[in-house]
Amino acid sequence: MMRGPEIAGPRNEAQGGPGQERRPPAVISLSSHVARGSVGNRSIVFALETLGLPVWSVNTVSLPFHPGHGKATRLVPDPDQFRSYLDDLLNSPWLEEVGGVLTGYMANAAQAEIVGSFLQQLKQRRPGLVTLCDPVIGDHGGLYVAPETAKAIRDHLLPHADIATPNLHELAWLVGESDTAELAAIVRMARRLGPKTVVTTSAPALMRGHNGNLLVEGKSVVMAEHMLAEGPPNGPGDLVSALFLAHVLTGGEPVSALEKATASVFEIVVRAARRGSSELMLAADKGSIMRPMAMINLRAVMVPDKAGR
Repeated sequence: MMRGPEIAGPRNEAQGGPGQERRPPAVISLSSHVARGSVGNRSIVFALETLGLPVWSVNTVSLPFHPGHGKATRLVPDPDQFRSYLDDLLNSPWLEEVGGVLTGYMANAAQAEIVGSFLQQLKQRRPGLVTLCDPVIGDHGGLYVAPETAKAIRDHLLPHADIATPNLHELAWLVGESDTAELAAIVRMARRLGPKTVVTTSAPALMRGHNGNLLVEGKSVVMAEHMLAEGPPNGPGDLVSALFLAHVLTGGEPVSALEKATASVFEIVVRAARRGSSELMLAADKGSIMRPMAMINLRAVMVPDKAGR
């Protein structure tokens, strides 16, 4: 097994001392919620709790279903209420339980600014907290959030992130470059993004007919690749982020977390597609979260320097 530097989270005082059962760290997840489907917090909470991590779920917007299926009414919390809601969490007596935070879809720029302030205060109170930013802003079709929202995520959330999980198009937009299939350019962009650890999802793989997730952490560059899945449903990005963070928080090294998360998501996506489902079927495929069986190719990627060495 390839090894990489471990991302260490804070000691959870609620875990107890010697001879006492250690409890896994709680995760605060801030993302969207849908009544039907398995995207946003519906996916994130299920994945984390399946792996035994308690979740403090904060919904940034509520939707009847993924807007990709058609017109969907948005219920967005009032900014002042949203700020007060987060202040209540910040001042709660159970804050010592929290070991990680995942930020996903933001409904507007004001939310991203409020969450950025929340993260800053939370990190002061919980040194060593592991934060993951999934910058949900767009795909190959362009931005699907307002430009000011995307800019607020870049300016207020990424600076507080230890881990980022953009897709290729989000990565390029966030660093102000064009989409590319050149791995050396993707690695360069990932190193410019800011967080220590960057997993670029749906990155072009080294094998034809494959794609994968590219981990960049310092000098370490690792691709976890798999065959392309036909007709994938919505939500794989949310699931990759949740599983990668879960495996890191429970003691996994980044490369191991990458392999497990990629295997789980590939299995779940393929099974949903074979059933003709428009959504990930997490309850039916719970076993793929706990014990993925898919064979994932892990490749160390050698990126030449500017001199071509």
